[in-house]
This record gives sequence, C-alpha cells and structure tokens, in this order.
Amino acid sequence: MPLDTAARRESGPEHLTAHEARQRLEHERASRLVQLTAIEEAGPGANDQVMAVQKDALQRVLKAIDAAFDRLENGTYGICQDCAQPIPVQRLEILPYARCCVGCQRRTT
Repeated sequence: MPLDTAARRESGPEHLTAHEARQRLEHERASRLVQLTAIEEAGPGANDQVMAVQKDALQRVLKAIDAAFDRLENGTYGICQDCAQPIPVQRLEILPYARCCVGCQRRTT
C-alpha cells in the first residue's frame, strides 16, 4: 500500500506517511489558490477567455485536491479508484491528488 500511516521505513521511500501526503496536498492547494487569486486580481483585459479557461482549470484541480483530502481521511488515499490497486508512491509524489494509477488514467483519457 503506498500510504504508510507510521513513519517511513528504513528500506526506502516506497511509502508516504499520512503526514507527508497531507503536506503535499496542502502545498498543492496553496499554490493553486495563489494562482487563482492572481487571475482574479488581474481584472478584465484582452485575454479574458484565456483567463476564464485558466480559472476553470485551477478550480477543477482544487476540487481534486479536496477529494484527495477526503480519501486521506477515509483511508482510501493512494488506492486507484478504478482498479483498487495501490498508486505508486512516485506518482503520488508528483501528483499528490491523483485518483488513479497511470494505467487506469491512460484508459480514461
């Protein structure tokens, strides 16, 4: 299982602790909120359509981050929602709000 609620094992970085996962998610949320605030403060301009698309994308990521927090709380964080297999820790380190493993993600896109 990719999420280890105890401390990291000495054998290597194959597990994320709940604390590490929470920190990564909080960092992702904070980064996206800064970006969203910057877009909203930019005001009307020549690139309104581009800004609207960026704002929509940021809001979708924020929802995905909130859903990852929910999975962390209910014990399903790090488990693929499609195949129920563990999501590799490397994927969670890069995309902490990932809901699927790479194989399942490829099949849905």
